[in-house]
Amino acid sequence: MSGRPAPSRRTLLRGAAVTPVAGLGLAACSSGGGDASPSATPTAPVTLGADSEVAKGAAKLYEDQNVVVSRAEDGTLKAFSSICTHAQCAINTLRGTTLVCPCHGSEFDATTGKVVRSPATEPLHPLQVESKNGKIVAGPGA
Repeated sequence: MSGRPAPSRRTLLRGAAVTPVAGLGLAACSSGGGDASPSATPTAPVTLGADSEVAKGAAKLYEDQNVVVSRAEDGTLKAFSSICTHAQCAINTLRGTTLVCPCHGSEFDATTGKVVRSPATEPLHPLQVESKNGKIVAGPGA
């Protein structure tokens, strides 16, 4: 015996009730795992869609491939990983040309990849992109 009194039933029940809540708090601040890992961005060229899907001065989010593509007024395409650089969450919202991360509210400029609202401090990772046979292709070797 340790000499310490045994915890009361009330103490044990209180601890059991707090443990799952603490776990939920930790899960909310986690990176999201699974689909939200940085490796979820293309590791080889991937066809995203028709070249006409991205208008001049606009951007399009390709959620399934974790890629955002923008087109400058001169027609130049740019692509970035849509994995947030703060906690590696998959970004699922594009408002105009601003990407909004669902995890902690970081915002990025889809035309430059730059952070426009913290907590993220690092820009989005750029990807190679080109138009081939009327289709937008992004990823290494594109």
